[in-house]
Amino acid sequence: MPGRRKHTMDIREFIRHIREGRSDRAIADCLGVNRKTVARYRAWAEEQGLLEGDLPKMGDLQRMLDETIHAPPPPQNISSVEPYREIVEQLCDRGVEMAAIHVRLKERGYQGSYASVVRFVKHLSPATQETVLRVEMPPGEEAQADFGYAGKMVDENGALRKTWAFVMTLSWSRHQYVEFVFHQRIETWLRCHRNAFEYFGGVPKRVVIDNLKAGIAKRCWDEPEGQHAYRECAEHYGFLIDPHKPGKPEHKGKVEKGGVHYVKRNFLAGRDLTPLPQANRDVLHWVEETAGRRVHGTTREQPLARFELERSALQRLPHSPYDLAVWKQVKLHRDGHVVFDKAYYSAPFRLQGQHLWVRGGTGEVRIYTSDYQLRATHQRAQKPGQRMTELSHLPAHALLAGLTREQSQERARAIGPATTEMVERLLRHRPENRLRSAVRLLRLADRWGDQRLECACVRALSFEETSYTSIKRILAQNLNTELHPEAFLSPPASIFVRRAEELLEPLMGGEPWN
Repeated sequence: MPGRRKHTMDIREFIRHIREGRSDRAIADCLGVNRKTVARYRAWAEEQGLLEGDLPKMGDLQRMLDETIHAPPPPQNISSVEPYREIVEQLCDRGVEMAAIHVRLKERGYQGSYASVVRFVKHLSPATQETVLRVEMPPGEEAQADFGYAGKMVDENGALRKTWAFVMTLSWSRHQYVEFVFHQRIETWLRCHRNAFEYFGGVPKRVVIDNLKAGIAKRCWDEPEGQHAYRECAEHYGFLIDPHKPGKPEHKGKVEKGGVHYVKRNFLAGRDLTPLPQANRDVLHWVEETAGRRVHGTTREQPLARFELERSALQRLPHSPYDLAVWKQVKLHRDGHVVFDKAYYSAPFRLQGQHLWVRGGTGEVRIYTSDYQLRATHQRAQKPGQRMTELSHLPAHALLAGLTREQSQERARAIGPATTEMVERLLRHRPENRLRSAVRLLRLADRWGDQRLECACVRALSFEETSYTSIKRILAQNLNTELHPEAFLSPPASIFVRRAEELLEPLMGGEPWN
Protein backbone atom coordinates (compact mmCIF):
# COMPACT_ATOMS: atom_id res chain seq x y z
CA MET A 1 0.00 0.00 0.00
CA PRO A 2 1.60 3.29 -1.03
CA GLY A 3 2.28 5.52 1.95
CA ARG A 4 1.62 2.72 4.41
CA ARG A 5 4.51 3.59 6.72
CA LYS A 6 3.32 7.15 7.16
CA HIS A 7 -0.15 6.00 8.24
CA THR A 8 1.29 3.32 10.47
CA MET A 9 3.07 5.99 12.46
CA ASP A 10 -0.37 7.58 13.23
CA ILE A 11 -2.39 4.34 13.63
CA ARG A 12 -3.21 4.91 17.31
CA GLU A 13 -4.55 8.39 16.58
CA PHE A 14 -6.46 6.96 13.60
CA ILE A 15 -8.17 4.36 15.78
CA ARG A 16 -8.99 7.04 18.39
CA HIS A 17 -10.82 9.07 15.71
CA ILE A 18 -12.85 5.98 14.70
CA ARG A 19 -13.80 5.29 18.34
CA GLU A 20 -15.01 8.87 18.65
CA GLY A 21 -17.47 8.13 15.82
CA ARG A 22 -16.01 10.55 13.26
CA SER A 23 -16.74 10.03 9.57
CA ASP A 24 -14.25 8.88 6.96
CA ARG A 25 -14.25 12.36 5.40
CA ALA A 26 -13.51 14.06 8.73
CA ILE A 27 -10.69 11.62 9.51
CA ALA A 28 -9.23 12.02 6.01
CA ASP A 29 -9.25 15.82 6.31
CA CYS A 30 -7.72 15.68 9.79
CA LEU A 31 -4.91 13.23 8.90
CA GLY A 32 -4.35 14.41 5.31
CA VAL A 33 -5.06 11.03 3.66
CA ASN A 34 -7.41 9.68 1.03
CA ARG A 35 -10.92 8.54 2.14
CA LYS A 36 -10.34 5.16 0.50
CA THR A 37 -7.31 4.70 2.72
CA VAL A 38 -9.43 5.61 5.78
CA ALA A 39 -12.08 3.09 4.76
CA ARG A 40 -9.45 0.36 4.30
CA TYR A 41 -7.91 1.04 7.73
CA ARG A 42 -11.37 1.17 9.37
CA ALA A 43 -12.19 -2.27 7.97
CA TRP A 44 -8.83 -3.58 9.14
CA ALA A 45 -9.34 -2.18 12.66
CA GLU A 46 -12.81 -3.77 12.94
CA GLU A 47 -11.41 -7.09 11.69
CA GLN A 48 -8.65 -7.04 14.33
CA GLY A 49 -11.03 -6.01 17.14
CA LEU A 50 -9.23 -2.77 17.85
CA LEU A 51 -12.31 -0.56 18.23
CA GLU A 52 -12.93 -1.70 21.80
CA GLY A 53 -10.74 -2.28 24.80
CA ASP A 54 -7.12 -1.27 25.37
CA LEU A 55 -4.94 -0.69 22.31
CA PRO A 56 -1.72 -2.70 21.88
CA LYS A 57 1.63 -0.96 21.97
CA MET A 58 2.89 0.76 18.86
CA GLY A 59 5.36 -2.02 18.06
CA ASP A 60 2.60 -4.63 18.27
CA LEU A 61 0.38 -2.57 15.97
CA GLN A 62 3.21 -2.35 13.46
CA ARG A 63 3.68 -6.10 13.52
CA MET A 64 -0.08 -6.68 13.06
CA LEU A 65 -0.03 -4.39 10.02
CA ASP A 66 2.92 -6.23 8.46
CA GLU A 67 1.29 -9.61 9.01
CA THR A 68 -2.28 -8.82 7.92
CA ILE A 69 -2.17 -6.13 5.23
CA HIS A 70 -0.78 -7.26 1.88
CA ALA A 71 -1.02 -4.35 -0.47
CA PRO A 72 -0.47 -5.08 -4.17
CA PRO A 73 2.89 -3.87 -5.51
CA PRO A 74 2.83 -0.57 -7.41
CA PRO A 75 2.60 -0.84 -11.18
CA GLN A 76 5.97 -1.21 -12.89
CA ASN A 77 6.70 0.97 -15.93
CA ILE A 78 8.99 -0.62 -18.50
CA SER A 79 11.76 1.82 -19.47
CA SER A 80 12.12 2.76 -23.13
CA VAL A 81 15.83 1.95 -22.73
CA GLU A 82 15.17 -1.66 -21.67
CA PRO A 83 15.57 -3.09 -25.23
CA TYR A 84 19.07 -1.58 -25.26
CA ARG A 85 20.09 -2.87 -21.82
CA GLU A 86 23.05 -4.93 -23.04
CA ILE A 87 24.48 -2.03 -25.04
CA VAL A 88 24.07 0.37 -22.11
CA GLU A 89 25.76 -2.06 -19.72
CA GLN A 90 28.73 -2.40 -22.07
CA LEU A 91 29.07 1.36 -22.45
CA CYS A 92 28.83 1.85 -18.68
CA ASP A 93 31.57 -0.73 -18.09
CA ARG A 94 33.80 1.26 -20.46
CA GLY A 95 33.21 4.43 -18.46
CA VAL A 96 31.21 6.23 -21.18
CA GLU A 97 29.27 9.24 -19.88
CA MET A 98 25.46 9.35 -20.02
CA ALA A 99 25.31 12.01 -22.72
CA ALA A 100 27.53 9.89 -24.96
CA ILE A 101 25.41 6.80 -24.21
CA HIS A 102 22.31 8.71 -25.34
CA VAL A 103 24.04 9.60 -28.63
CA ARG A 104 25.16 6.02 -29.21
CA LEU A 105 21.59 4.73 -28.63
CA LYS A 106 20.10 7.28 -31.02
CA GLU A 107 22.48 6.00 -33.66
CA ARG A 108 20.85 2.59 -33.14
CA GLY A 109 17.31 3.89 -33.52
CA TYR A 110 16.48 4.91 -29.94
CA GLN A 111 13.71 7.57 -29.84
CA GLY A 112 13.53 8.20 -26.11
CA SER A 113 14.77 11.15 -24.09
CA TYR A 114 18.07 11.77 -22.38
CA ALA A 115 16.29 11.80 -19.00
CA SER A 116 15.13 8.22 -19.60
CA VAL A 117 18.73 7.18 -20.19
CA VAL A 118 19.81 8.89 -16.98
CA ARG A 119 17.11 7.11 -14.95
CA PHE A 120 17.95 3.75 -16.50
CA VAL A 121 21.70 4.09 -15.88
CA LYS A 122 21.12 5.13 -12.28
CA HIS A 123 18.83 2.13 -11.83
CA LEU A 124 21.59 -0.16 -13.17
CA SER A 125 24.08 1.06 -10.59
CA PRO A 126 22.28 2.89 -7.80
CA ALA A 127 24.48 5.36 -5.99
CA THR A 128 25.55 4.43 -2.50
CA GLN A 129 25.58 7.17 0.07
CA GLU A 130 28.93 7.39 1.82
CA THR A 131 28.89 8.49 5.40
CA VAL A 132 30.87 11.69 5.83
CA LEU A 133 32.12 13.51 8.88
CA ARG A 134 32.00 17.28 8.92
CA VAL A 135 35.21 18.59 10.50
CA GLU A 136 35.16 22.05 12.03
CA MET A 137 38.37 23.86 12.95
CA PRO A 138 39.05 26.36 15.73
CA PRO A 139 39.64 30.00 14.77
CA GLY A 140 42.90 30.69 12.94
CA GLU A 141 43.69 27.01 12.50
CA GLU A 142 43.02 26.45 8.80
CA ALA A 143 42.40 28.07 5.43
CA GLN A 144 41.52 26.33 2.17
CA ALA A 145 42.75 27.60 -1.23
CA ASP A 146 41.86 26.68 -4.78
CA PHE A 147 41.66 27.83 -8.40
CA GLY A 148 38.41 27.66 -10.36
CA TYR A 149 37.61 28.49 -13.98
CA ALA A 150 35.84 31.87 -14.17
CA GLY A 151 35.05 32.25 -17.87
CA LYS A 152 36.64 34.97 -19.96
CA MET A 153 37.62 38.55 -19.11
CA VAL A 154 39.21 41.44 -20.95
CA ASP A 155 43.00 41.91 -20.72
CA GLU A 156 45.01 45.14 -21.02
CA ASN A 157 44.96 44.87 -24.83
CA GLY A 158 41.21 44.53 -25.02
CA ALA A 159 41.35 40.80 -25.90
CA LEU A 160 39.24 38.11 -24.27
CA ARG A 161 41.25 35.58 -22.26
CA LYS A 162 40.46 32.59 -20.10
CA THR A 163 40.35 33.57 -16.44
CA TRP A 164 40.63 31.68 -13.17
CA ALA A 165 39.39 32.67 -9.74
CA PHE A 166 41.75 32.18 -6.81
CA VAL A 167 39.77 31.73 -3.61
CA MET A 168 41.12 31.37 -0.07
CA THR A 169 38.51 30.66 2.62
CA LEU A 170 39.14 30.74 6.37
CA SER A 171 37.63 27.49 7.64
CA TRP A 172 36.18 28.79 10.90
CA SER A 173 34.66 32.12 9.87
CA ARG A 174 34.11 31.27 6.15
CA HIS A 175 35.42 34.75 5.29
CA GLN A 176 37.25 34.64 1.98
CA TYR A 177 39.62 36.39 -0.39
CA VAL A 178 38.99 36.27 -4.16
CA GLU A 179 41.29 37.32 -7.02
CA PHE A 180 40.94 36.75 -10.76
CA VAL A 181 44.06 35.81 -12.77
CA PHE A 182 44.91 34.82 -16.35
CA HIS A 183 47.02 31.75 -15.53
CA GLN A 184 47.90 29.31 -12.75
CA ARG A 185 51.69 29.54 -12.82
CA ILE A 186 53.77 29.24 -9.66
CA GLU A 187 54.44 32.97 -9.41
CA THR A 188 50.70 33.68 -9.65
CA TRP A 189 49.92 31.10 -6.97
CA LEU A 190 52.48 32.67 -4.63
CA ARG A 191 51.35 36.22 -5.31
CA CYS A 192 47.73 35.31 -4.57
CA HIS A 193 48.78 33.77 -1.23
CA ARG A 194 50.69 36.93 -0.32
CA ASN A 195 47.73 39.12 -1.27
CA ALA A 196 45.30 36.92 0.69
CA PHE A 197 47.39 37.03 3.88
CA GLU A 198 47.72 40.80 3.61
CA TYR A 199 43.96 41.08 3.06
CA PHE A 200 43.22 39.00 6.17
CA GLY A 201 45.92 40.77 8.15
CA GLY A 202 47.35 37.47 9.35
CA VAL A 203 48.26 33.89 8.47
CA PRO A 204 46.44 30.63 9.35
CA LYS A 205 48.42 27.77 10.85
CA ARG A 206 47.92 25.57 7.77
CA VAL A 207 46.57 25.84 4.24
CA VAL A 208 44.64 22.97 2.65
CA ILE A 209 45.18 22.85 -1.11
CA ASP A 210 44.56 20.73 -4.16
CA ASN A 211 47.39 18.71 -5.68
CA LEU A 212 48.05 21.33 -8.36
CA LYS A 213 51.52 21.63 -9.88
CA ALA A 214 52.04 25.16 -8.55
CA GLY A 215 51.89 23.82 -4.99
CA ILE A 216 52.82 20.14 -4.99
CA ALA A 217 55.78 18.58 -6.77
CA LYS A 218 55.02 15.01 -5.69
CA ARG A 219 51.44 13.82 -5.26
CA CYS A 220 51.30 11.42 -2.36
CA TRP A 221 48.83 10.96 0.50
CA ASP A 222 51.39 9.93 3.10
CA GLU A 223 54.41 12.11 2.28
CA PRO A 224 53.55 14.81 -0.28
CA GLU A 225 56.37 17.06 -1.44
CA GLY A 226 55.72 20.75 -2.04
CA GLN A 227 57.23 22.87 -4.78
CA HIS A 228 60.49 24.55 -3.71
CA ALA A 229 59.04 28.03 -4.10
CA TYR A 230 55.83 27.14 -2.23
CA ARG A 231 57.81 25.51 0.58
CA GLU A 232 59.94 28.64 0.86
CA CYS A 233 56.77 30.75 0.94
CA ALA A 234 55.31 28.55 3.69
CA GLU A 235 58.49 28.86 5.76
CA HIS A 236 58.48 32.64 5.31
CA TYR A 237 54.89 33.03 6.54
CA GLY A 238 54.94 30.13 9.00
CA PHE A 239 52.07 27.98 7.71
CA LEU A 240 51.91 24.23 7.00
CA ILE A 241 51.15 22.93 3.51
CA ASP A 242 48.32 20.38 3.78
CA PRO A 243 47.32 18.88 0.40
CA HIS A 244 44.18 16.78 0.45
CA LYS A 245 44.12 13.16 -0.67
CA PRO A 246 44.35 12.86 -4.48
CA GLY A 247 40.90 12.45 -5.99
CA LYS A 248 39.13 13.71 -2.85
CA PRO A 249 38.16 17.37 -3.46
CA GLU A 250 35.46 17.07 -0.77
CA HIS A 251 38.31 17.23 1.77
CA LYS A 252 38.39 20.97 1.08
CA GLY A 253 34.67 21.45 0.62
CA LYS A 254 34.63 24.83 2.34
CA VAL A 255 36.48 26.41 -0.58
CA GLU A 256 35.00 24.06 -3.23
CA LYS A 257 31.31 24.67 -2.50
CA GLY A 258 31.25 27.76 -0.33
CA GLY A 259 34.13 29.42 -2.22
CA VAL A 260 34.71 28.76 -5.92
CA HIS A 261 31.18 27.52 -6.71
CA TYR A 262 29.58 30.31 -4.69
CA VAL A 263 31.61 32.93 -6.56
CA LYS A 264 30.50 31.43 -9.87
CA ARG A 265 26.82 31.19 -8.95
CA ASN A 266 26.52 34.55 -7.24
CA PHE A 267 29.14 37.06 -8.35
CA LEU A 268 29.88 35.84 -11.89
CA ALA A 269 26.40 34.64 -12.88
CA GLY A 270 24.94 36.95 -15.54
CA ARG A 271 27.83 39.43 -15.26
CA ASP A 272 28.88 41.38 -18.36
CA LEU A 273 32.41 41.08 -19.75
CA THR A 274 34.72 43.18 -17.59
CA PRO A 275 38.43 44.14 -17.63
CA LEU A 276 40.36 42.06 -15.11
CA PRO A 277 41.41 44.96 -12.81
CA GLN A 278 37.80 46.15 -12.57
CA ALA A 279 36.59 42.63 -11.83
CA ASN A 280 39.11 42.31 -8.98
CA ARG A 281 37.93 45.59 -7.45
CA ASP A 282 34.29 44.58 -7.80
CA VAL A 283 34.74 41.11 -6.32
CA LEU A 284 36.37 42.43 -3.14
CA HIS A 285 33.48 44.86 -2.72
CA TRP A 286 31.12 41.88 -3.21
CA VAL A 287 33.04 39.90 -0.56
CA GLU A 288 32.61 42.73 1.93
CA GLU A 289 29.00 43.67 1.20
CA THR A 290 27.33 40.46 -0.02
CA ALA A 291 29.28 37.28 0.70
CA GLY A 292 30.57 38.48 4.05
CA ARG A 293 27.18 39.68 5.31
CA ARG A 294 25.02 36.73 4.29
CA VAL A 295 23.92 34.22 6.90
CA HIS A 296 26.06 31.20 6.12
CA GLY A 297 24.11 27.98 5.59
CA THR A 298 26.30 25.95 7.96
CA THR A 299 27.44 28.35 10.68
CA ARG A 300 24.16 30.34 10.64
CA GLU A 301 26.23 33.46 11.20
CA GLN A 302 27.69 36.19 9.00
CA PRO A 303 31.26 35.38 7.88
CA LEU A 304 32.43 38.94 8.52
CA ALA A 305 31.05 38.87 12.06
CA ARG A 306 32.85 35.61 12.78
CA PHE A 307 36.02 36.94 11.14
CA GLU A 308 36.18 39.76 13.69
CA LEU A 309 36.65 37.03 16.29
CA GLU A 310 39.01 34.93 14.17
CA ARG A 311 41.28 37.81 13.19
CA SER A 312 43.10 37.82 16.53
CA ALA A 313 43.73 34.06 16.29
CA LEU A 314 45.71 34.36 13.03
CA GLN A 315 49.50 34.37 13.10
CA ARG A 316 51.14 37.76 12.64
CA LEU A 317 52.46 38.75 9.25
CA PRO A 318 56.28 38.80 8.89
CA HIS A 319 58.05 42.16 8.78
CA SER A 320 58.54 41.97 5.01
CA PRO A 321 56.39 40.27 2.35
CA TYR A 322 57.63 37.16 0.63
CA ASP A 323 59.84 37.79 -2.41
CA LEU A 324 57.96 36.06 -5.22
CA ALA A 325 60.70 33.62 -6.10
CA VAL A 326 60.45 30.76 -8.58
CA TRP A 327 62.70 27.70 -8.34
CA LYS A 328 63.77 25.83 -11.45
CA GLN A 329 66.27 23.05 -12.08
CA VAL A 330 68.58 23.89 -14.99
CA LYS A 331 71.81 22.70 -16.60
CA LEU A 332 75.01 24.73 -16.86
CA HIS A 333 75.86 24.80 -20.55
CA ARG A 334 79.27 24.84 -22.25
CA ASP A 335 79.26 28.63 -22.49
CA GLY A 336 79.14 28.85 -18.69
CA HIS A 337 75.54 30.10 -18.52
CA VAL A 338 72.16 28.72 -17.45
CA VAL A 339 68.87 29.72 -19.06
CA PHE A 340 66.14 31.09 -16.80
CA ASP A 341 63.03 32.97 -17.91
CA LYS A 342 64.54 33.45 -21.42
CA ALA A 343 67.67 35.17 -20.08
CA TYR A 344 71.22 33.88 -19.44
CA TYR A 345 73.12 33.82 -16.14
CA SER A 346 76.71 32.71 -15.56
CA ALA A 347 77.92 30.22 -12.96
CA PRO A 348 81.43 28.91 -12.12
CA PHE A 349 82.73 26.97 -15.14
CA ARG A 350 83.78 24.06 -12.88
CA LEU A 351 80.06 23.18 -12.60
CA GLN A 352 79.68 22.74 -16.35
CA GLY A 353 77.27 19.94 -17.24
CA GLN A 354 75.79 19.72 -13.74
CA HIS A 355 72.13 20.26 -12.89
CA LEU A 356 71.74 23.34 -10.72
CA TRP A 357 68.86 25.06 -8.94
CA VAL A 358 67.94 28.61 -9.91
CA ARG A 359 65.94 30.80 -7.56
CA GLY A 360 64.46 33.67 -9.51
CA GLY A 361 63.22 36.48 -7.29
CA THR A 362 61.77 39.81 -8.33
CA GLY A 363 65.11 41.59 -7.96
CA GLU A 364 67.85 38.97 -8.13
CA VAL A 365 68.62 35.49 -9.37
CA ARG A 366 70.58 33.00 -7.26
CA ILE A 367 72.18 29.79 -8.50
CA TYR A 368 72.66 26.80 -6.18
CA THR A 369 74.23 23.38 -6.54
CA SER A 370 72.09 20.26 -6.15
CA ASP A 371 72.84 20.28 -2.39
CA TYR A 372 71.69 23.94 -2.19
CA GLN A 373 75.13 25.58 -1.87
CA LEU A 374 74.99 29.13 -3.21
CA ARG A 375 77.35 29.56 -6.15
CA ALA A 376 76.26 32.75 -7.97
CA THR A 377 74.10 35.83 -7.49
CA HIS A 378 72.96 38.16 -10.28
CA GLN A 379 70.61 41.05 -10.74
CA ARG A 380 67.54 39.83 -12.59
CA ALA A 381 67.63 40.48 -16.33
CA GLN A 382 65.27 43.18 -17.56
CA LYS A 383 64.50 41.67 -20.95
CA PRO A 384 64.62 38.31 -22.75
CA GLY A 385 67.98 37.35 -24.24
CA GLN A 386 70.00 39.52 -21.84
CA ARG A 387 73.27 37.95 -20.60
CA MET A 388 74.26 38.46 -16.97
CA THR A 389 77.93 37.41 -16.78
CA GLU A 390 80.36 37.46 -13.88
CA LEU A 391 83.84 37.34 -15.45
CA SER A 392 85.28 35.39 -12.55
CA HIS A 393 82.94 32.50 -13.43
CA LEU A 394 84.65 31.92 -16.79
CA PRO A 395 87.93 30.08 -17.40
CA ALA A 396 90.89 32.31 -18.26
CA HIS A 397 91.01 31.33 -21.95
CA ALA A 398 87.31 31.98 -22.38
CA LEU A 399 87.57 35.22 -20.46
CA LEU A 400 90.45 36.57 -22.58
CA ALA A 401 88.99 35.34 -25.85
CA GLY A 402 86.16 37.77 -25.53
CA LEU A 403 88.09 40.77 -24.18
CA THR A 404 87.55 44.19 -25.70
CA ARG A 405 90.35 46.75 -26.07
CA GLU A 406 89.33 48.42 -22.82
CA GLN A 407 89.15 45.09 -20.95
CA SER A 408 92.57 44.11 -22.30
CA GLN A 409 94.05 47.34 -20.96
CA GLU A 410 92.39 46.75 -17.60
CA ARG A 411 93.76 43.20 -17.42
CA ALA A 412 97.28 44.40 -18.34
CA ARG A 413 97.22 47.05 -15.61
CA ALA A 414 96.43 44.33 -13.11
CA ILE A 415 99.65 42.50 -14.11
CA GLY A 416 102.13 45.38 -14.10
CA PRO A 417 103.48 48.51 -15.85
CA ALA A 418 105.70 46.64 -18.37
CA THR A 419 102.80 44.46 -19.50
CA THR A 420 100.61 47.55 -19.70
CA GLU A 421 103.16 49.31 -21.93
CA MET A 422 103.51 46.23 -24.15
CA VAL A 423 99.72 45.92 -24.59
CA GLU A 424 99.39 49.65 -25.25
CA ARG A 425 102.00 49.45 -28.05
CA LEU A 426 100.20 46.51 -29.64
CA LEU A 427 96.87 48.31 -29.51
CA ARG A 428 98.37 51.51 -30.97
CA HIS A 429 99.79 49.64 -33.95
CA ARG A 430 98.42 50.75 -37.36
CA PRO A 431 97.04 49.81 -39.78
CA GLU A 432 96.78 46.14 -38.72
CA ASN A 433 94.62 45.27 -35.74
CA ARG A 434 96.84 43.82 -32.99
CA LEU A 435 94.05 43.17 -30.45
CA ARG A 436 94.34 39.43 -31.02
CA SER A 437 98.09 39.59 -30.32
CA ALA A 438 97.44 41.56 -27.13
CA VAL A 439 94.94 38.98 -25.94
CA ARG A 440 97.32 36.11 -26.75
CA LEU A 441 100.04 37.92 -24.83
CA LEU A 442 97.80 38.24 -21.77
CA ARG A 443 96.94 34.55 -21.99
CA LEU A 444 100.63 33.74 -21.39
CA ALA A 445 100.00 34.61 -17.75
CA ASP A 446 97.75 31.51 -17.48
CA ARG A 447 100.79 29.27 -18.00
CA TRP A 448 103.70 31.31 -16.66
CA GLY A 449 102.01 33.53 -14.08
CA ASP A 450 101.66 37.29 -13.86
CA GLN A 451 105.11 37.80 -12.29
CA ARG A 452 107.08 36.05 -15.04
CA LEU A 453 105.03 37.70 -17.80
CA GLU A 454 105.82 41.09 -16.33
CA CYS A 455 109.56 40.22 -16.21
CA ALA A 456 109.47 39.05 -19.83
CA CYS A 457 107.86 42.32 -20.89
CA VAL A 458 110.60 44.26 -19.05
CA ARG A 459 113.31 42.37 -20.96
CA ALA A 460 111.53 42.72 -24.32
CA LEU A 461 111.05 46.47 -23.90
CA SER A 462 114.71 46.89 -22.97
CA PHE A 463 115.53 45.51 -26.45
CA GLU A 464 112.65 47.38 -28.10
CA GLU A 465 110.95 44.08 -28.92
CA THR A 466 107.16 44.44 -28.98
CA SER A 467 105.96 41.25 -30.64
CA TYR A 468 104.03 38.40 -29.05
CA THR A 469 106.53 35.84 -30.36
CA SER A 470 109.43 37.64 -28.62
CA ILE A 471 107.67 37.55 -25.27
CA LYS A 472 106.80 33.90 -25.73
CA ARG A 473 110.44 33.05 -26.63
CA ILE A 474 111.77 34.85 -23.53
CA LEU A 475 109.44 32.86 -21.32
CA ALA A 476 110.12 29.54 -23.05
CA GLN A 477 113.94 30.00 -22.87
CA ASN A 478 113.79 31.25 -19.30
CA LEU A 479 115.70 34.42 -20.19
CA ASN A 480 114.01 36.73 -17.75
CA THR A 481 114.77 35.10 -14.42
CA GLU A 482 117.49 37.60 -13.43
CA LEU A 483 115.31 40.61 -14.11
CA HIS A 484 112.60 42.03 -11.93
CA PRO A 485 109.62 44.14 -12.87
CA GLU A 486 110.96 47.08 -10.84
CA ALA A 487 113.89 47.26 -13.33
CA PHE A 488 111.50 48.66 -15.88
CA LEU A 489 112.21 52.36 -15.26
CA SER A 490 112.34 55.06 -17.89
CA PRO A 491 115.89 56.66 -17.95
CA PRO A 492 116.08 60.42 -17.27
CA ALA A 493 115.92 62.51 -20.44
CA SER A 494 119.27 64.16 -21.57
CA ILE A 495 120.48 66.03 -24.67
CA PHE A 496 124.29 66.17 -24.24
CA VAL A 497 126.72 63.77 -22.60
CA ARG A 498 129.30 66.56 -21.88
CA ARG A 499 128.77 69.96 -20.29
CA ALA A 500 128.74 73.05 -22.49
CA GLU A 501 131.99 74.37 -20.86
CA GLU A 502 133.84 71.24 -21.96
CA LEU A 503 132.72 71.69 -25.54
CA LEU A 504 133.87 75.36 -25.71
CA GLU A 505 137.22 74.94 -23.85
CA PRO A 506 139.39 73.96 -26.95
CA LEU A 507 138.17 77.03 -28.81
CA MET A 508 139.40 79.19 -25.99
CA GLY A 509 142.95 77.74 -25.95
CA GLY A 510 142.35 74.97 -23.56
CA GLU A 511 143.19 71.28 -23.77
CA PRO A 512 141.56 69.50 -26.69
CA TRP A 513 139.10 66.68 -25.80
CA ASN A 514 138.47 63.46 -27.51
